[in-house]
Amino acid sequence: MASTWILFTLMAAFMQAWRNAFQKQLSTTVDVYGVTLARFLFGFPCAILYLTFLHYSQSIPLTLSFTPRYAIYIVIAGISQIAATALMVQLFKQKNYAIGVGLAKSEAILAALIGASLLSDRLTVLGWFGVALGGLAVFLLSRGSRAEKLSLPTLLIGIGSGLCFAITSLLVREASLELPQLPFIHRAAWVLLSIIGFQCFSMLIYLSLFSRQTLKAMWARLGLTFKVSLCSFIASLGWFTAMSMQSVAIVKTLGQIEILFSLLISAYFFKEKLAKAEHWGLLLVVVAAILVIWA
Repeated sequence: MASTWILFTLMAAFMQAWRNAFQKQLSTTVDVYGVTLARFLFGFPCAILYLTFLHYSQSIPLTLSFTPRYAIYIVIAGISQIAATALMVQLFKQKNYAIGVGLAKSEAILAALIGASLLSDRLTVLGWFGVALGGLAVFLLSRGSRAEKLSLPTLLIGIGSGLCFAITSLLVREASLELPQLPFIHRAAWVLLSIIGFQCFSMLIYLSLFSRQTLKAMWARLGLTFKVSLCSFIASLGWFTAMSMQSVAIVKTLGQIEILFSLLISAYFFKEKLAKAEHWGLLLVVVAAILVIWA
């Protein structure tokens, strides 16, 4: 049980790396709003099927009770994730794929700071060291050999994306803790369904009213849209489950191993060359991951 969160985190990181790669492809023909919706569109029915499977394989006799606080967490987390995704798509258009992901990975250290200051989410000294080392790795990966091209807008978009992702992750955990009567895997499934449902319907309503061309563009790339949704659903399932068991900062620091997958995808899928500093950053990501596992 103690290592279960590690497995879910690694699964999430791997699938998120592929989701980001597919999102980058989709962003060449679909606008920011469409790429954002692609994360949730097919994820909602997947979440329903997953929760149904859990119910029949491990039925829980307890009556569910959703508090107003749970609903608030879901709405704010859903909006924050939409904003984070939109900002990340903007990063794809401004800078190298792997560097864009690296900038958004400031999420881990921001989650640690916010969690410790506002949510009483305490870390051990080793945990803090791992998070800090992960932050340094993010800096190296973001800097690469192209520091002269790192404009202030790009930096702000990256940090903004990381901040929104951090808020999402922290509130996902808080929402999960509002369902103490359920096993961790059921808590994560309900939170996942709630957030994806809110995001999917709110984005569909918005685009139906104000940007139907975006929906048509998504329909033209239906296969790629489905890939984004499926990878996003599996990644979210992993993140939400891991965060229902472990501190957000610890999960997200280990989750920075995603950068390894992203760099490999960047090099072999997009044929982008990696700078020497990125190799050092990658090494620090691995060390940080080991530290938080031990923490």
